[in-house]
Amino acid sequence: MAESKLAELERRGVTTVRICYPDLHGICRGKEFPAPFFEHLVDDGAAHCEAIMTVDLRHNVVAGFEHGFQDIVARPDTATLAQIPWDPAAAWCIADLERMDGSEFGVDSRGVLRRAVAEFTAEGLVPVMGPELEFYLCRADVDAPNGYSRYVNNDSHVYTVQAVADPRGLLRQMMHACADLGLGAFAANHEFGRSQYEINLRHSEALDAADRAFLFKTTVKEMAAVNGLLATFIGKPFNDDEGSGFHLHLSLSDETGANLLNGDGPAGLSPLAHHFMAGILEHGPALMAFFNPTVNAYRRITEEALVPTLVSWGHDNRLCMARVPRERGKATRIELRLGDGSSNPYLATAAALFAGLDGIRRKLEPPEPFEGLIYEQPAAEDCTPLPRTFDAAIEALDGDELIKQAMGEELVNTFLTIKAAELERWRKWVTDWEFREYTHHL
Repeated sequence: MAESKLAELERRGVTTVRICYPDLHGICRGKEFPAPFFEHLVDDGAAHCEAIMTVDLRHNVVAGFEHGFQDIVARPDTATLAQIPWDPAAAWCIADLERMDGSEFGVDSRGVLRRAVAEFTAEGLVPVMGPELEFYLCRADVDAPNGYSRYVNNDSHVYTVQAVADPRGLLRQMMHACADLGLGAFAANHEFGRSQYEINLRHSEALDAADRAFLFKTTVKEMAAVNGLLATFIGKPFNDDEGSGFHLHLSLSDETGANLLNGDGPAGLSPLAHHFMAGILEHGPALMAFFNPTVNAYRRITEEALVPTLVSWGHDNRLCMARVPRERGKATRIELRLGDGSSNPYLATAAALFAGLDGIRRKLEPPEPFEGLIYEQPAAEDCTPLPRTFDAAIEALDGDELIKQAMGEELVNTFLTIKAAELERWRKWVTDWEFREYTHHL
């Protein structure tokens, strides 16, 4: 199958195959190979130094010294092989990571999601996910404080299209590239922020959906770079504009595809839906570290920004951590509104699934749903607050034994080490705000 698929791609002009995988940050890493070499890669994989999984965002290797930085193998998943629309001489193929002896590599975020899906499969359940991601397009600007300004800087272009919102037509190109790449793109629009955009992706089984979210983010960043722009998914790139989120729409089905969250219980939900959601709520504070994995992510977490600050749920209530849209039947789902666009979709999805599975196994029940403005209701005082800083989220993760064990000791310890180093650099850094605020007066 892989040989015939590659042969077809070569007939269509593919000369190069990119073997890629996400690191813990969700960044696309990998190597390029001549297309005829792909058969060897399928058989033997491609060696990479495991240090790639312990590099922070300032190019420091901060963990993994105890292993001597051994090789790991990136083994291509041939089902993901696809020609790249904006670079038709190249094809992408996502890889799974393993140690040289064939054993599991515990810091492979795609592998962690595979394990989560396998545990649901053992229960006769199929997790389904729909990713929803926002991003900004920026242009280089030597006069801007950070070297970049907005691609389009006009007010109130939300839900507008064509040249007014996107003078170079890049959003349309991105949408069609994502569709041609098989990422399930079906709509695109300008979002609320100035030069903030969203491309909608269809739902599918969880691993496939996370693959598509991973390739979507990579597609957007690469196509922006080709056009001389910077695309960013970080939660709060500008002080005077809106944040970018990553919302996960989750449901569970059986092997026939029937939606198991739909039922004849209160508001048309099944008992399974309540257990699943209760588990997610139970572990909400720990999930924040994977859903909001940077210092910047917490700049957008305010009540006014429709970003949850309390462990809560409600029917079609965007102020809650978990929103249950009004659709029922096959569209019954839970939307997790925690996420920041910078999160690794594999880690965020896996953590949410492990949390939900805990609720199913323990038959947990959620509290009463919230309606309207939850912050003005007495019951809000009984809600567990979500962490409002990254160091608090890291502490919550470190204190949640179930999530730590489920995600894997090696992965969580590596993640915590990398992020501790990141936090320490942030604590020591003198910001532009501090200089402007204090120097002339104190």
